[in-house]
Amino acid sequence: MENPFRPSAGATPPEIIGRAGLLDEFAYGLRLGSGAPGLLTIFTGARGIGKTVMLGAAHDLARENGWAVISETATGGFMGRIGESMRQLAEELGNGPQGRKIIGVSAAGFSLTTELPPERQVAWRNLAEEVLRLLQSRGTGLVITVDEIHAADRAELAQLAASVQHLIQDRLPIGLVFAGLPAAVSDLLNEGVVTFLRRADKIDLHAATVRDVEASFTDTFAAAAFNLSPALVRQASEATGGYPFLIQLVGYFLWWEAEKNEGTLDEDAVGRAIDAAHRRNARTVIEAALSTTSPKDMDFLHAMATDTGPSSTGDIGQRMGAKTNLVANYRTRLLAAGLIESAGYGKVDFAIPGLRRHLSYKPTD
Repeated sequence: MENPFRPSAGATPPEIIGRAGLLDEFAYGLRLGSGAPGLLTIFTGARGIGKTVMLGAAHDLARENGWAVISETATGGFMGRIGESMRQLAEELGNGPQGRKIIGVSAAGFSLTTELPPERQVAWRNLAEEVLRLLQSRGTGLVITVDEIHAADRAELAQLAASVQHLIQDRLPIGLVFAGLPAAVSDLLNEGVVTFLRRADKIDLHAATVRDVEASFTDTFAAAAFNLSPALVRQASEATGGYPFLIQLVGYFLWWEAEKNEGTLDEDAVGRAIDAAHRRNARTVIEAALSTTSPKDMDFLHAMATDTGPSSTGDIGQRMGAKTNLVANYRTRLLAAGLIESAGYGKVDFAIPGLRRHLSYKPTD
């Protein structure tokens, strides 16, 4: 057997642990078609919690049910890229215009600039209506997935929400699935026309239980006839914290160690795998998340790291020597950045697995 673990952003894991039933209403919506509540879904959660994987699962489910799918990330110009994808889809479904000419390629945005006859230069919404009526005539529809909406240009997102709202009112078969960081998504839903998205099924993703991870690891490694004791399976499972990206990382390095040791994993091998997983998590998730954090926000995080669990904002302020209003500003920014999360009245905790460990690490000489 090849190593089944795929610790890459959005890659489909061998098993989506702890997510049973989350797409049931979306699947029901695909059956019902236009106006079904499940066709508006928003996934929120911390970095590494599996939002992109859930978008991929929704994408696959829609395809399996015969729906067309357009997948985008909410970087600048995503509305235009969706429009270009719809135009291509319209041409595939219809007869298509003659003389289409590609005049430019943007590698950064993976978008096409095209020169079209004047009669084809229609508004985004009219194009969407054309595509949806073609799909509706075939008994199907279109699902649009947009990742990282916390980074979206608010005007573009409002335009998308307004357009989809009109398409739903026209009883056209459209689905919209978003993913983003919790605090930023909550802010977006309170803004102007985007409030239409409050009707969406908002699914907050949380860590899987250690017991579920343990059962998955046991089955996966047993299928490959690898020798791994229950105690070591438990140790490896606890090291993931139930976070999907760490589950993939730990599983990946465990498998690699097993291959190097003729299928046997002892305590030293499991320790190496866990350490390697946390180092990779620090490089790919934590350091990237901290890259734009201000020095004062870092002081806030370091003040939190001295605790072993949730921190009181009052204690954080005392450690920083900062006034209450400044502490509140730092807290707001870090919540929006997805680095911390509320842990009850007056308390916060780290939102990213391994962040406390990363901030507390002191290299030895």
